[in-house]
Amino acid sequence: MRRVIHAPAGMPTGHLTSQALVSVEGTGGLLRLAAVVVVCTGLAALINVRGGLGHARDDLVAAGRATLQLALVGLVIAAVLRSWALTSAFLLVMFGVASLTAGRRLAASGRWWVAGLPVLAGAAPVVAGLLASGLVPLRPIAVVPIAGILIGNAMTATTLAGRRALDALQNRAGEYDAALSIGLLDRDAALLVARDDAALALVPGLDQTRTVGLVTLPGAFVGMLLGGASPLQAAAVQLVVLVALLLVQSVAVLVTVELVARGLIARSPARA
Repeated sequence: MRRVIHAPAGMPTGHLTSQALVSVEGTGGLLRLAAVVVVCTGLAALINVRGGLGHARDDLVAAGRATLQLALVGLVIAAVLRSWALTSAFLLVMFGVASLTAGRRLAASGRWWVAGLPVLAGAAPVVAGLLASGLVPLRPIAVVPIAGILIGNAMTATTLAGRRALDALQNRAGEYDAALSIGLLDRDAALLVARDDAALALVPGLDQTRTVGLVTLPGAFVGMLLGGASPLQAAAVQLVVLVALLLVQSVAVLVTVELVARGLIARSPARA
């Protein structure tokens, strides 16, 4: 299915064509989609079982949730984007789910909501800055996807940094005790032990930024091209997203490490 899109104001005139990246037209397309989802998820679960990786059930649950959630979002997103009130509510749901997910992954002793602090500290100022700069227009259709990308990556950085920091404190307890023995405060000793390990959470984002266009073509770039944008527009959007993510993830990791060092994020005894 093809459609013609006129170039935006200020861009070269002419016509740009766009088409779907995945074809799901008609009953046949939906059946192919269902088959791919079932086969990929089933094989992933089977590999987890055979390889002893331990996440077979997680794969099945994650795929099922993704299917239901994307179907629901597809039904409501048009209404959401027509109203700032609904858009704001949708963003709050994004933030709440991200905080809950990160908190549960960190097993944060009943204080899962603390994991929302790095997510908020990383994403909110950057979203506000992008809107203030004028690069991202103050329209729901622009704000929702950008904010979603930034919140999601802040969540991932928080989870990875928190888990690595907590693992470091557990596995290198002797170093932590030694730091205390020479007079360091609890916070400083924890930072000394956990900070470098937690900083490894930044590596995936750094690698993605270093290799963009050479190893991968990220979703924002491809989506803009398929939507009819020029290559220059698509590259500009992707560049803004990537550098914004570097900032979001750095802030999220820094705040997460600080919370771990101060004992505000700590594993429950059952998970220690």
